[in-house]
Amino acid sequence: MKSAYELAMSRLEKSAPSTPLTEEQKKLLAEIDSEQDARIAERKIFLESEIAKSLGDPLAEEQLRRQLASEIATIEEKRDLKKDKIRLGKSD
Repeated sequence: MKSAYELAMSRLEKSAPSTPLTEEQKKLLAEIDSEQDARIAERKIFLESEIAKSLGDPLAEEQLRRQLASEIATIEEKRDLKKDKIRLGKSD
């Protein structure tokens, strides 16, 4: 007997069959991950140094932490959109 997950995956495969990624697509996906990871690291380094400077001002520190979380979320969202385009075979 199949689990609910297995049944759902079976239905999904019938409605939208998966296609294996080409080596070029895999390479592009890895490049996107690398680029976006670098952007996240850059923002973390910058904003964490700003947070360190703002010690003693909890309001400024909290604002910078929120900004960091927001920027990371934005970068990750862009990463996902770019990767989805590649998976679907669309060019930028």
